[in-house]
Amino acid sequence: MLAASLACASLLAGPFAAGAATIVYAPESLSVYEQQLNSGKIRAVTINKHLRSLRVTLDDGSYVLARYKPKEEKKAAAALEAKHVPVVVLTSSEASKEAKTGPKKAHKHKIRYIAGGVLIVVIIIVAAVLLIRRRRYREDY
Repeated sequence: MLAASLACASLLAGPFAAGAATIVYAPESLSVYEQQLNSGKIRAVTINKHLRSLRVTLDDGSYVLARYKPKEEKKAAAALEAKHVPVVVLTSSEASKEAKTGPKKAHKHKIRYIAGGVLIVVIIIVAAVLLIRRRRYREDY
């Protein structure tokens, strides 16, 4: 029983520890992004051509996500370089790979934790059934 409860506790602690290291980008409009660029509040930007998005790191340490219109990637990159903001442009293969693996990782982890929890419950039920059968067997003889 003690081992099963410790295993449950470790499974439950996993998502909280992994969630602390995950960066969450708050969505914002392109006009707000441009205001921040003009006021010099942007520390760094990653441009994802595949998703047409700008992942922005602000000076206060927060993260925001802005989306630009089709075929405006060069305009956005030029504006960032004019303000001397470090820019990382993901190539189409990197961007498509990131787009494919991004949301699926959280989903896979969620399924793993659910499967682990179900496995632990099954183990506990089997152990309880075996103990009950053992006691009944002893009483009969």
